[in-house]
Amino acid sequence: MEQTLQALAGILLKAIPTICLLLFLYVYLKLMLFGPLTKVLKQRDALTAGTKNAAEESLRAAERKVEEYEARMREARAEVYREQEELRRGWLADQATHIAEARETTAAGTAKAREQMAAEMAAARQTLTESSSALADQIVTALLTRRAR
Repeated sequence: MEQTLQALAGILLKAIPTICLLLFLYVYLKLMLFGPLTKVLKQRDALTAGTKNAAEESLRAAERKVEEYEARMREARAEVYREQEELRRGWLADQATHIAEARETTAAGTAKAREQMAAEMAAARQTLTESSSALADQIVTALLTRRAR
């Protein structure tokens, strides 16, 4: 057992330079390779996160602009519909006015035609009355002259 321990001590003694070399290599790689690599990776992550944040912000801004655009479009459509409704109401009012004027004109024309018809009927009655008296006189005269003969 003592020989084994001595052999083990000899192996450990020979391994000291290798262990020192490995420690030096670890420190060297840590400082020269992994330190700058970690720094670059952190910068890249920061830039990626910054770009991602900027992209998300741009997306949010674009969504806000789309919402504003849609709101303006709704307002513009509502305004157009209001104007169309006002125009339609104006047309309906004009149409009602024209219809009322046409009715008044027609009523006046009808009343005038009735008056003319009434006047013509009165004149015709008067003419018939006068001509019936004259005709009656002629008939009586004709009958009397016939009997007299």
